[in-house]
Amino acid sequence: MSPNVPTLQLRALADARTITVYQAYSHAIADAALEAQRFVAPFSFERMTWVKPSFLWMMERCGWATKANQERVLAVRLHRRHFDALVAMAVPTHFDPRWDATHEAWRARLATARAHVQWDPERNARGAKLNHRTIQLGIGRALVKPFATEWLAGLDDVTPLVTKLRGLRREGEWDLVERLLPVERPYDA
Repeated sequence: MSPNVPTLQLRALADARTITVYQAYSHAIADAALEAQRFVAPFSFERMTWVKPSFLWMMERCGWATKANQERVLAVRLHRRHFDALVAMAVPTHFDPRWDATHEAWRARLATARAHVQWDPERNARGAKLNHRTIQLGIGRALVKPFATEWLAGLDDVTPLVTKLRGLRREGEWDLVERLLPVERPYDA
């Protein structure tokens, strides 16, 4: 890896007002959310929900919209101020002994955290792991309701794009796949 590329990268599709994160759902949850332009039943407000700014990491997670109950991929546009606050409060899910904290202190903090952060290997369009990690954020139960309503700037169904990309990948049309991917740039809070 180049010495100029950070090991942990927060890259995203963003503008001055919003940042796009991705989630995959069943048809029922996606249809209801898209119609209401917010998350409503049958979306669960009783469990942690994870958001991923990396389109390709979401594709890895949902099998390019082929896994059960992950057949629909939504682009969730969040107001940046809420996303930035979420990142600031998130507690890492894995302990790092280089931290200026004991393992017990970290465990206590994690147990009461309203948000979690996890860094997973980023993927390329072919699914291979890259040498840097990408962020995913777990939104705890206490924050799910505001996430599902007031944090949202909009919801879009990107499943047709995912389906097209999945077909192009199967046909080996890698240049076209690359051109159609969302353009994610380093994100600065």
